[in-house]
Amino acid sequence: MRGSELFTIKEASEKLNCPAHTIRFYDKEGLLPNIRRDDNGNRLFDEKDLDWIRLMTCFRATGMSISGIREIVELAKQGEGTIARRRAILEAHQAEIIKKQQVLNEAFEAVSQKLEVYNNNRNPEKSFLDYFEKSEEPKV
Repeated sequence: MRGSELFTIKEASEKLNCPAHTIRFYDKEGLLPNIRRDDNGNRLFDEKDLDWIRLMTCFRATGMSISGIREIVELAKQGEGTIARRRAILEAHQAEIIKKQQVLNEAFEAVSQKLEVYNNNRNPEKSFLDYFEKSEEPKV
């Protein structure tokens, strides 16, 4: 049955390829509200916890703030009545990701073009200087 096996923080860290200190940080910040502890106070994680940590890691990788994630967690704890608000937060975040992705795509293309110049043994400084000389020509 999924979720019946419990993992230590070390095991969770290894399964997720996520540093233990990151998991501890998420817990300390209140982003992992359902983490159990053993009699010694050590964190114990089930598969649902690992799935949640994966989601938190994805949110962080896309630039979502800790406060933004915390807001989603707090809303989730309030139940299904907050789904519309959570959806709105994620839709706004997705729109930000799309903008960032467009900027990254343009930057990637610029880097690729520059590499093509270098790989073809052309003089990249000449094309760079040509660009500036053209831009300084007086307009008639």
